[in-house]
Amino acid sequence: MPSLGKSFLFAFVLICLFAEFVILKPEPVRAGQGGPVESRPSFAEPAISPDNSEIAFVSGDDIWTASLNGGEARLLVSDAAEESRPLYSPDGKRLAFISDRTGNGDIYLLTFATGELRRLTFDDGLEQLDAWSRDGKWIYFSSSSQEISGMNDLFRVSVDGGTPMAVSSERYVNEFWAAPSPDGKSVAFSARGIANRQWWRNGRSHLDQCEIWVKHEGSAESYERLTGGGVKEMWPMWSPDGRQLYFVSDRSGSENLWVKPVSGAARQITRFKEGRLLWPGISYDGKWIVFERDFNLWKLDTAKGEAARITITRRGLPAVPTVQNLALTNQFQELALSPDGKKVAFAVRGEIFAASATDGGTAQRVTRTPAAESQIVWTPDSKKIVYASDRDGVSHLYLYDFIANTEKHLSRGESNEYTPTISPDGKTLTFIRDGRELHAIDLEGGTDRILATAHLERPPITADRPVVWSPDGQWIAYLSAGDRAFTNVRVVPASGGESRSASFLANAFSSSVAWSPDGKYILFNTAQRTEDGRLARIDLVPRTPKFREDQFRDLFKDEPPRAPRAGAQPAAQSEVKDSPKTEKQPVEINFEGIRQRLSFIPVGVDPGAMKISPDGKWVLMTASAEGQQNLYLYSLDELAREPAVARQLTSTPGFKSDAQFTPDSKQVFYLEGGRINIINIDTRQVRPLAVTAEMEVDFAKEKVEVFHQAWTYMRDHFYDDNFHGADWPQVRQNFAPQIAGAQTPGEMRRLINLMIGELNGSHLGISAPPGGRQSPPVGRLGLRFDRSEFESAGRLKVIEVIDLGPAAITGQIRAGDILVSVDGAQIDARTDLNRLLENKVNRRVELVVTPVSGDRRTVVVRPVNLATEKGLLYRHWVNDRRAYVERISGGRLGYVHMFDMSASSLTQLYADLDIDNHAKDGVVIDVRNNNGGFVNAYAIDVFARRGYMTMTVRGFPPAPARSALGQRALERPTILVTNQHSLSDAEDFTEGYRSLKLGKVVGEPTAGWIIYTWNTVLIDGSRFRLPRQKVQDSAGQVMELNPRQVDLNVVRPIGESASGKDSQLDAAVRELLKQVESKK
Repeated sequence: MPSLGKSFLFAFVLICLFAEFVILKPEPVRAGQGGPVESRPSFAEPAISPDNSEIAFVSGDDIWTASLNGGEARLLVSDAAEESRPLYSPDGKRLAFISDRTGNGDIYLLTFATGELRRLTFDDGLEQLDAWSRDGKWIYFSSSSQEISGMNDLFRVSVDGGTPMAVSSERYVNEFWAAPSPDGKSVAFSARGIANRQWWRNGRSHLDQCEIWVKHEGSAESYERLTGGGVKEMWPMWSPDGRQLYFVSDRSGSENLWVKPVSGAARQITRFKEGRLLWPGISYDGKWIVFERDFNLWKLDTAKGEAARITITRRGLPAVPTVQNLALTNQFQELALSPDGKKVAFAVRGEIFAASATDGGTAQRVTRTPAAESQIVWTPDSKKIVYASDRDGVSHLYLYDFIANTEKHLSRGESNEYTPTISPDGKTLTFIRDGRELHAIDLEGGTDRILATAHLERPPITADRPVVWSPDGQWIAYLSAGDRAFTNVRVVPASGGESRSASFLANAFSSSVAWSPDGKYILFNTAQRTEDGRLARIDLVPRTPKFREDQFRDLFKDEPPRAPRAGAQPAAQSEVKDSPKTEKQPVEINFEGIRQRLSFIPVGVDPGAMKISPDGKWVLMTASAEGQQNLYLYSLDELAREPAVARQLTSTPGFKSDAQFTPDSKQVFYLEGGRINIINIDTRQVRPLAVTAEMEVDFAKEKVEVFHQAWTYMRDHFYDDNFHGADWPQVRQNFAPQIAGAQTPGEMRRLINLMIGELNGSHLGISAPPGGRQSPPVGRLGLRFDRSEFESAGRLKVIEVIDLGPAAITGQIRAGDILVSVDGAQIDARTDLNRLLENKVNRRVELVVTPVSGDRRTVVVRPVNLATEKGLLYRHWVNDRRAYVERISGGRLGYVHMFDMSASSLTQLYADLDIDNHAKDGVVIDVRNNNGGFVNAYAIDVFARRGYMTMTVRGFPPAPARSALGQRALERPTILVTNQHSLSDAEDFTEGYRSLKLGKVVGEPTAGWIIYTWNTVLIDGSRFRLPRQKVQDSAGQVMELNPRQVDLNVVRPIGESASGKDSQLDAAVRELLKQVESKK
């Protein structure tokens, strides 16, 4: 869903040059149960001008300036894009800042005298602007564009333009917040951890901890660690004489400013006990430090050690979003087809619309509230719909009558009420309250009763179709999680009574349940994670077999004669005949032996949401095969002439949802890519239903709902109901005024990140909707270049060729070669190679190269994208580690690394545990920098399984029984290597490895960053993370904030890679060889 832009109202500019800009009255933000709250602006990321007269800062994603002493602030840079991190040049003539106006975020230079704005970087990765060099010739920044995964390197680029060159690029290590020394001979920076990405977290895990290092440049480069680690130490800033470094540290418990001589102990300057201290900037003369604190700007007199707030009033016209009038033909999020097949209702951007299912056209808008409405169901007469709305602060159910054009409030509980399902006669509505109770309410009288208590899901994490009525309206089946989180079907009488189990499977995942139209069986999908799901059938009474022979015998049965109709007349051509209604037979359930009456339907795909056709002949499934989701049909007709097999209806790559049959069972309506499609099940012909939803989107109102959703979802789902000690209602009170004052979606999301940062938890975050501004893709050659050669002579000299990259596979480019031109464009000191390679991914590109010796030559390459080069760089690193272990172990030990704990990485593990690794005396298992996932148990099994038999085919070598029978098992001694960036499911793997006593663990304690997490989408399309499942070790300790310890602690110093050394692997090899020798 595209993000809301900001519109610049040019007509007001001249007025605002002379008069203070007054922000339009914002929509009140609900703060808990109270009324409207005060609107307050937020100020962030300040910097001081060289003469100490003014500061530049960010507010509403625009850049403003004000006196260092406070007062009136004026708008300096305003654009529909998001601007951030303004930094004055040392001579005060220019301002550098980050803007996403051309994509993901690039560095721009504004010249004050002329107003000229020039783009300085062209990479399609995200840059973080850090500092100017003291001579004003260079801009320093950090970027992950040439690193593995999300790690950052330090770069600098000439202010006159050119290709950015790496200043420090320790492979697979995070380096950020560069600060060049005043003499330009050193650069200080923060290293390790993810504090640069999760700076908004109030607190820390091991993964957030970072330390300050200094790289000394020159002929003999070296690294020096300045701070001790174990805390967050961020944003280093040099004193003017280069003898001291100021920085932010939380070593006192809260974030404060500290100062440390290059040689000597650190000293605390500020002594805040609470609140945040973020994004500091030091004046060029070292007299002042400005910083962001609790949505305001502060300044520190470094000589006196006194800090004070800078009081600011904005004056100017920011580029705030205006009300947008949208005519949406896609982005639809829910779809409900009426029982008569003539109407569709759908949700888009939190509002509900309805339209003709035949003609489409402009839809009728049903709801008009800033709140989110969802979960639409039709009444059986196709004249009303029921839906959920959180307009009251919690989710309640409403009924809309299309004939009377009225809305009725159905439920009024104090907790969330959702997942409405209507009885076949339309008289009763079931719903779930607060994830614990299944309720039924009489639609006429309003009587509400509890049918069952159970473990049910809460919004926004709800199953596809977790509740279903029996065809006769006498029973309700629902999905419920029981002991050990196994999910099964339970059945309860609609009139009330005992809820009883109908299935007894030890599977954790199930999302959809359906009752056959004849009432004789229930279908539901069931699965374990990483395994393909299955479709299960529960016969409610013992099944009577059907025979095709009986169809022939039925032809001989006598039929009673039909009585003539008196006065029969031909139907008028326009008359619509109702289909004959057959009285539903009472549903019978025999619970005795029901456990034995469960069977699996061999659909052959991984079924998700499913629906039985009205005629009972088909089950429609949204299923995955080979990683692609499509719609499938499977015959339920026992008398069909051909054996049943899953029949694929669609063959397109888009995400599909809400598939449902028309009443005649001949067509299926569904959503794909946010559009309504209709497919004929016989011909498989697809046609779109052209529907337009006209609505206005007012950011001032929508931000209220986004904030409410984010806070509420975390209240209902955060794994710790004590919120890590945070007063969550008070947090809402604290942030509500800032949300009311938020000018843009970007500023709103920044504030929400700060809000959830108060939880001091992992796996948190809100991010922009996909589909926003994107940089043109930059082609990657798989080359790295010599910084000294380019900065001194303007020549791109190759120092590294990445294995299997575009340059490597030509076999014609080697280290030492000079890249002269790209597609005829000559390269010099002012050429940015990234700009030459824009939009060159997978295209033919001619490079002219001057070799170390020999004649200039032309090399044709096909550049790859950023993600592909990162993957190649990772495999390059893995191959180097494997060769390193081979060498230092004398060929006795093997090596494997797991990038993360995804299914694809598990497959790669199987491939990497090849015959060479199986032939070794032992194997080093490396999960350093592993980003987690969910397959730890499967990976552990490979190393935990022990041999118990040998099998031999005559004339063939003997084989371990497990391998011969197709089970993965290494059956060799191992050792595990971890580090601070071994996070989430990598920590589960580490815990399993230690608990099962598989071997020693070497390296650093893991991240302390483990909660199982779901993702959801907020009303504006923002992506939001919900860490909701606690993980405990075998001793019962919660693993979040508690890293897995090591048997042998070894920390790699920054800069070690340059010497070709890996001290953690050295220690692992020594220990594993000892273990191998001891077993001889």
